[in-house]
Amino acid sequence: MLATMTPELPKQHEGMIAFDMIGHLKTLYEEQARHERFDVSKALFSTNLSEGSSVGPHVLKMIGYVESLARLGLPLERELVVDLILQSLPEIFGQFVQNFLMNEMDVTLPQLA
Repeated sequence: MLATMTPELPKQHEGMIAFDMIGHLKTLYEEQARHERFDVSKALFSTNLSEGSSVGPHVLKMIGYVESLARLGLPLERELVVDLILQSLPEIFGQFVQNFLMNEMDVTLPQLA
């Protein structure tokens, strides 16, 4: 385990057993992960498609944020993600969103792109 660490970390963990090392490393990096989750969720929830912009790249960017949150231990339900994507579209997509919701379309996230 010590061989995979940056040079400073082995010095901090000399003499520790693996269990204690893992606990200490978790404490060190938990705060960083919390900040990263906050930043990614903020970006996801504030993302809006500008009128005239392409939908595909916009949806893929949002999917990237969702996947990042899942990797950080905060997975979102697919239905919530679809709702977030639909809400991020400008008013010009209002009819599309209404039809989508009325017809209860069941699509994968990439199909929204």
